Amino acid sequence: MFFQKTNIEDKLLRHKERFSQPEEIIEEVHRILQEHHENQVRIENNISGGTGDVKNGFDFDLLETDKIYHISQIKKICIDYRLRFLDSKYFKGDIPPEAFQKIAALEKQHQIELSGFKIIAPSKLFKLKDKDDPLLFAPIGNGYFYLIHKWGNDLHPLRKVLMWPFKNIINLTSVVFVVSYLVTLLVPDGLFSRTHSNAQFWIIFFFMFKCLASVVIFYGFALGKNFNPQIWNSKYFNA
Repeated sequence: MFFQKTNIEDKLLRHKERFSQPEEIIEEVHRILQEHHENQVRIENNISGGTGDVKNGFDFDLLETDKIYHISQIKKICIDYRLRFLDSKYFKGDIPPEAFQKIAALEKQHQIELSGFKIIAPSKLFKLKDKDDPLLFAPIGNGYFYLIHKWGNDLHPLRKVLMWPFKNIINLTSVVFVVSYLVTLLVPDGLFSRTHSNAQFWIIFFFMFKCLASVVIFYGFALGKNFNPQIWNSKYFNA
């Protein structure tokens, strides 16, 4: 005696027909899709139009402690890497679907509606699209923020070193001083006189320092640039 093989798709179809009607299935699918779309639109509106001056009522027993950051910690990283921490409404890049999914999951888990989103990202991402790595936060209260999602590529490994001169005027002056000294060393002996002397070296150094400092000052004023501690949470273009 031979037994027929079991067709799982056929069994599944028969079970569905036994316990539900086609009209009910279509209505249920439509309701779920409509609910998902409404949640998506609501979250998008909260991200694009909200401000960070709110407090979300998280259930602290459900939060992951490694995703909770204080404003002082965020400020330190933004200053070190020349990043900005601004309301999400100023963000001009694309927010991936995974971020919306995580927001929806958090809202369902904590039974709240999240708002007041903030983003850490390079300055250019708040004006032009770029490929560096933004981080999306929601405020908890008392200066604490909850990290929801990170996307994009990691920052360049040397970004912290490259941004070090822009932390303050002392760092910038030190860099100009060192670069001027190195450039002076490259000037051939006897270029300006037949004999080499310490006085000649320091005169050339002073000239190089003055030239480089002038370029840096002109660049800073012309483009409205400022130091990292002044721009990390500034919403202005010419900060």
